[in-house]
Amino acid sequence: MTVFQYGQIFAVVAMMAAGQFLFRKSALDAPPLSSLAGIGTLLINPLFILALVVYGAATLLWVAVLQQVPLSRAYAFTALSFVVVPAAAVFFLGEKATPAFVIGLVLVIAGLLLIGAKG
Repeated sequence: MTVFQYGQIFAVVAMMAAGQFLFRKSALDAPPLSSLAGIGTLLINPLFILALVVYGAATLLWVAVLQQVPLSRAYAFTALSFVVVPAAAVFFLGEKATPAFVIGLVLVIAGLLLIGAKG
């Protein structure tokens, strides 16, 4: 893969992470979704709408990536979202991370380095 292709994949991951962060913020601000009023409130929440737009843009970029990179190589890098999203949740939302959780994130990164290695 080229540097540009890696950049596109990392942009998709960043957009997925941003979308998840926006979804979480929307969820925290929304009333329970057990009623039509709750669903209606969520559907007009600007953060929720922005999350949908970000996810839509990420999907378009992902299709562009798949025009250039085999799915078996590209898809593995979406696992970076399993690192970026929890890290953002810890740093920006004050969520907790256990030592075992951090070790798991390091193992995900190690696996991606192996997949990305040439050879």
